Amino acid sequence: MEKKMTKRIRIGALISGGGSNLKAIIDACNDGRIAGKLVFVGSDTPDAPGFKWATENQIPTLAVDYGAIIQQYRKDTAVVTLPDACDIEAIISQQRIFPPSTSSEKLTAFFTTRLAAENRLLSQMYAYPFDLLVLAGFMRNLTPYFIDAINTDPMHPRIMNIHPALLPAFPGIDGYGDTFRYGCKVGGCTVHFVDYGEDSGPIIAQKAFEIHAGDSLELIRKRGLKLEWALYPDCVQLFATNRLQLKKTTHTLPGGNQHTRMIVQTISP
Repeated sequence: MEKKMTKRIRIGALISGGGSNLKAIIDACNDGRIAGKLVFVGSDTPDAPGFKWATENQIPTLAVDYGAIIQQYRKDTAVVTLPDACDIEAIISQQRIFPPSTSSEKLTAFFTTRLAAENRLLSQMYAYPFDLLVLAGFMRNLTPYFIDAINTDPMHPRIMNIHPALLPAFPGIDGYGDTFRYGCKVGGCTVHFVDYGEDSGPIIAQKAFEIHAGDSLELIRKRGLKLEWALYPDCVQLFATNRLQLKKTTHTLPGGNQHTRMIVQTISP
């Protein structure tokens, strides 16, 4: 009997640094563990070291220099312009990265520069149609403008991220460091879909490891990275085979208040 071929999804990736998770995903595509192929690798840093993995595999690359745009804005706010038909006030009201106490000046500066950068990034990405966008060490928070441009169907999110901690504990840029400094006895990593908050989207999967007395932060990071390189390709494959389903859940808390959020269910093959 002829073996049925599985359709390969098109994967875009964004990186900022060395791209070790990008390499793990490329390797998994090349050896068949992921039914997909990388169609572009983008970065907020034009000379990102991780571009080497794309170049070695003949994958197109693109970049937008976020740092240069931020510097331009600091010199002259009029130089940086928002995308057409972009309502910055509406976007600020949607975001959940900054607390309500954040000054309007800080919010305006952050979202003006991010929206300008994201507009340029999206215009380059659209040249390479993709089914899934993976953030593989992309060290920039995404705005609702960018997220909504990709997640055209809220029940079928298409942006995936890996975080170096067991969310919802320790969101932010230094998950392993925060885990170590807090004195946790267990560390780990999380793959999740991206929403308007910081590392707050629906969790797809997690892997954990024990932290022993005397373990250094360097050792914890090494141990965590090995788990990341296994977990991320597995989650991308679940997406590629349509085994991830979003579900709204509501729970009644003590006192009678209700808490509603989206969770990810894994469908059996």
